Amino acid sequence: RQSGVVQPTVAGKKSFCWAPLPRQRERLGTKMPEDDVDVLFEVRTHLYVGNYQACINEAQKVDVSGEVAEERDVLMYRAMVAQAKYSTVRGEVNDSSPTALQAVKNLATYLSRKMEREQVVASVKKQQEDGISMSNPTVALIAAIIFMHEGESEAALRCLHGSDSLENIALTIQILIQMSRSDLARKELKRMQGLDDDSTLTQLATAWTDLAVGGEKLQDAYYIFQELADKYGPTPLLLNGQAVAHMMQGRYEDAEGCLLSAQEKNSNDPETLINLNVVAQHLGKPVEVSRCCLVLAHIVLVVLFFSLLFYPAPFFFLSCQTAQRYINQLKDGFPEHPFTRALAEKEKEFDAAVALVTS
Repeated sequence: RQSGVVQPTVAGKKSFCWAPLPRQRERLGTKMPEDDVDVLFEVRTHLYVGNYQACINEAQKVDVSGEVAEERDVLMYRAMVAQAKYSTVRGEVNDSSPTALQAVKNLATYLSRKMEREQVVASVKKQQEDGISMSNPTVALIAAIIFMHEGESEAALRCLHGSDSLENIALTIQILIQMSRSDLARKELKRMQGLDDDSTLTQLATAWTDLAVGGEKLQDAYYIFQELADKYGPTPLLLNGQAVAHMMQGRYEDAEGCLLSAQEKNSNDPETLINLNVVAQHLGKPVEVSRCCLVLAHIVLVVLFFSLLFYPAPFFFLSCQTAQRYINQLKDGFPEHPFTRALAEKEKEFDAAVALVTS
């Protein structure tokens, strides 16, 4: 989702004296020196798989201090952003909070206050140019997420370039897939696997790349999502991943089952609504067709889940006939979603074309 996880959405906080995390901790997670246990493993994993409330609940149980407490808070507030609890994040992160938390607050502001977006983007660009801020993995991640919302893929990749953070590599993979560069995505995935092949985030990135490659890899992607769902619970993010794997193999009834389960868990998830539209068309179910259904045929748009954490990035595919009630729900609840914005643009183009023909 939009949190950045994106997931990568999922999902995705002014002190400028940031000291980068040690390499091992950045890659594998926070370690407690006395017992070598990653005390934030559950918090981090819940965020990655899209179980945002569990992430928040676990974070509140962890009693730590220093850098570990900061990392815990970053994960917790990113989960809140994924739940659209923007006011909570903006209210609890103040001007004296560490740089990483300020970055998450910027993301919450960007997503919730349209009039302040230009100011947030200008601030992010200034950070990108100062030669220091992007050494903070969280600041770089959030900056990249904001640039992706702005449609500036190259700027997002510059923020992430050279980072050994698993999350930042995962978002790089998502961006490359969106740019139809699955060849480069596979190279980044290989680097990620070399850092930590067993990480939940590495498994997710493998599944995303398998979906982009297609063919025999589609079933591999499905099994990854299924294994993670069995281990951590079937979240809408994981169920949508399974559904996409099914759809790309022509198994629309199986995809519908996954999506209905996802809808039971979150009836207002945009990616679930979009994928349900697609499945309905392929299964030949009755739908209301309107002007927006016709212009959908002209949209070629792929959005990947970020929050990464992201924001995820979510997966969806398009249909030329879409249930009007789902479209209305998307327009009402998610006017800034990339799908909704693309649909609005195509509707304008369609109306202009109709006017030329009928005039």
